Amino acid sequence: MSDDNPHPSNGSSNKSFWDRTLQLFTGEPKNKEELVNVLNDAEDRDLIKPETKLMIEGVLEVSDMRVREIMIPRSQMVTLDINLPLEEIIPIILESGHSRFPVVNDDVDHVEGILLAKDMLAYGFNQKEETCTLPDVIRTAIIVPESKKVEPLLKEFRSKRYHMAIVVDEYGGVSGLVTIEDILELIVGEIEDETDDEIEEDIKFLVGNIYQVKALTELDDFNEFFNCQFDEKGTDTIGGIVLHQFGHMPKKGETITINNFEFKVTVADSRRIQTLQVTTPKDHRVHGKITD
Repeated sequence: MSDDNPHPSNGSSNKSFWDRTLQLFTGEPKNKEELVNVLNDAEDRDLIKPETKLMIEGVLEVSDMRVREIMIPRSQMVTLDINLPLEEIIPIILESGHSRFPVVNDDVDHVEGILLAKDMLAYGFNQKEETCTLPDVIRTAIIVPESKKVEPLLKEFRSKRYHMAIVVDEYGGVSGLVTIEDILELIVGEIEDETDDEIEEDIKFLVGNIYQVKALTELDDFNEFFNCQFDEKGTDTIGGIVLHQFGHMPKKGETITINNFEFKVTVADSRRIQTLQVTTPKDHRVHGKITD
């Protein structure tokens, strides 16, 4: 007897992956929840990597956010007074490690422009004979309201080629600043640079049989170092293995045991695992040595 209903339904949540994928190209899914379901199915079927899914979810999250939600508040801004002499500017630049600075006149609410640290190099190394003052080298400050959406701001950053904007409230007072890096980190996770206080090595010995490992450590490197055979389709990093085993974005302090290795999340944000503490099994040989 033929089945008059070849596509039995147990609710929209039970639609097949291909049904949901088809919806993507026919004007559906109708909301972000359905789209996330499609992405989850794609990850479960090893069609996309966990890291790729997180990036797509980051894009979706950014599309709804306002600048006020991601800005650096005025209390944390590193500014330069426009009347400072060169000999006082250079130490501030070196100590902060930043590459761009709002230049203010008397207080934060009066921003005169933006200083790029690289514009001071020639003066700092006496490559130019003329006297340098901040008004001579600062660039125009871009002003955006707190209510501006993050997605169009990112497009402006890219099209107009600037990297920092001053954020103002409804009364015109400065409430903070936002950079292109702040937005990109919402999508791809934390972006490290030379000034970040992070471990330099992908794998660092701590004590006994405990190690500190960057989540982005390649699986081949992890397996070689720890003399193990972690392997999983759809991911190339040890962080991807751990994330898949958790089945959710773990918070700092959460632990999980995989193949007798204990993994503890030591650094993470809402989108990425960044650093793991790895405890190897007792008597396990690491690089030919037995850990105590």
